[in-house]
Amino acid sequence: MAGHSKWANIQHRKGRQDAARSKLFSKLAKEITVAAKMGDPDPEKNPRLRLAVKEAKSSSVPKDVIDRAIKKSQGGDAENYEEIRYEGYGPGGVAVIVEAMTDNRNRTASTVRSTFGKNGGNLGETGSVSFMFDRKGQVIYSAKAGSSDDVMMAAIEAGAEDVESSDEAHVIWCDATDLNEVATALEEQLGESDSTKLVWRPQTTTELDLEGMQKLMKLMDALEDDDDVQNVTANFETSDEVMAEL
Repeated sequence: MAGHSKWANIQHRKGRQDAARSKLFSKLAKEITVAAKMGDPDPEKNPRLRLAVKEAKSSSVPKDVIDRAIKKSQGGDAENYEEIRYEGYGPGGVAVIVEAMTDNRNRTASTVRSTFGKNGGNLGETGSVSFMFDRKGQVIYSAKAGSSDDVMMAAIEAGAEDVESSDEAHVIWCDATDLNEVATALEEQLGESDSTKLVWRPQTTTELDLEGMQKLMKLMDALEDDDDVQNVTANFETSDEVMAEL
């Protein structure tokens, strides 16, 4: 059971989705503002913005929040966010990638380094772990979207590279540069996805027991609680028995 497709499930079981709803909305809105500021404010003319809006909608972000985020990008008082990637190792030697958007590089670097140190991890140099991941497009549909065969056929026709189907969901993978086109083609056949975004997909994973998972979750939770952090990815793997205990 690989970490790249299970971290959201762990958070959901812990009830973090509800508890951190406003924080999640804030991070999605920030991505919309940055995407709109870097390109056209019309999602149909700006692939990154279109994906950001799509992901926000799938997370139930209200339309007025999305509209405000786009409008904010066109104002002269919009913050200038810098996109930074941090890399390091967590408990058990798990590789961790942290993606941040910040208006103060020194503050964010200090906080991320401190968080790693306090939770049994070590922050490394840029490139120290990212070579163990591939940058990929990920589209997720619930299991009720169709049978594994139907979803596989739709994915092939859309130009996707791989599909992982389970009792819970269909995870469709594609090249990072093809995500917008693949997502659009899938939507025509399968309807709205549950999630569409760029992710870091581990090439290999590190197996963790219950204690290791608890330590890693503490680190990842602490990182995600930072307002500057947008996404946290780790190459962990764990058993169904450990998942049940979590």
